[in-house]
Formats: sequence, C-alpha cells, structure tokens
Amino acid sequence: MRPPARIPIGLALSRTAKLTSAAFDDAMTRAGGSLSIWLVLLALKSNKGASQRELAEVVGIQGATLTHHLNGMENAGLVTRRRDPENRRVHIVELTEDGEAMFGRLLLVAKDFDGRLRAGFTEAELDAFTGVLRRLERNVGQPGREPDDCADVE
Repeated sequence: MRPPARIPIGLALSRTAKLTSAAFDDAMTRAGGSLSIWLVLLALKSNKGASQRELAEVVGIQGATLTHHLNGMENAGLVTRRRDPENRRVHIVELTEDGEAMFGRLLLVAKDFDGRLRAGFTEAELDAFTGVLRRLERNVGQPGREPDDCADVE
C-alpha cells in the first residue's frame, strides 16, 4: 500500500496544534505561569465572580481537574475562593491583586505569541484560515465559535 499523496488533514492539524500548544505553554512557563493558569485567569477576567462549576465549563475541563488547578493558584496567592452566601455548596472564585498582576504578565505573553503566529500572513489569509478552522469544526460536529480575543479583557 502506498502512502497518501498528501498528509491527512487531521494528522497535520493535530501535529500543528500539539506543537503550537507546547510552544505557548513554554512561553507561559517562562513568564511564571502555564497554559492551565492562563486559561483559568482568562476565564476569571471574562466571568467575574464565577463559580467553580461555571469556570470548569468555560475552561472546558472536569471539575476535579479545575479544583486541582485552583488549589495551586490559591496557594500561590492568585485566587481566592469563598462560599456563595445564597448557596453554601457553591464556591465563588475571584482574582487577588497578585492574580491580576499575573494576568497582566501573561496577557503580554499571549499577545506576543499571537503576533508570532500571525507573522507573515495578510488579514485576508488569516480570515480565510479562520474560515477553514470553523468549517473543520462543523465537519467534526462541533459548531463553530468565535475565537477568544485577549484584547477584550484588558
């Protein structure tokens, strides 16, 4: 059996996504954070006063995994958790002053990384690329979403 004339698109996409994710996590780590911390901080900036359950949904991880991340972030002084006075079973998560500062540092890293990814592309190429990604999402049964825009949470 001969290899395909073209690399399967799913394989190319998977390889590129893994490489990009690892490079982004490395950039975040060099700034004192991580991809996980960035995702939680970004979710908290976009959803002030969110519960742990709401954050898990926004970040797209299981509640137990988020609890693990929040424990570390709370120990590092980045977030606080308090019980909702109207429903004691619900924990509200909020950024501390240190969490706000970490968000600011990581936002600069995210913007710089986004600039690296966009280098050499025209706006028309980036628009076409975004369209292709949305079509791929539809093709695998996931409705397209607007990409998160870090500029909206400054």
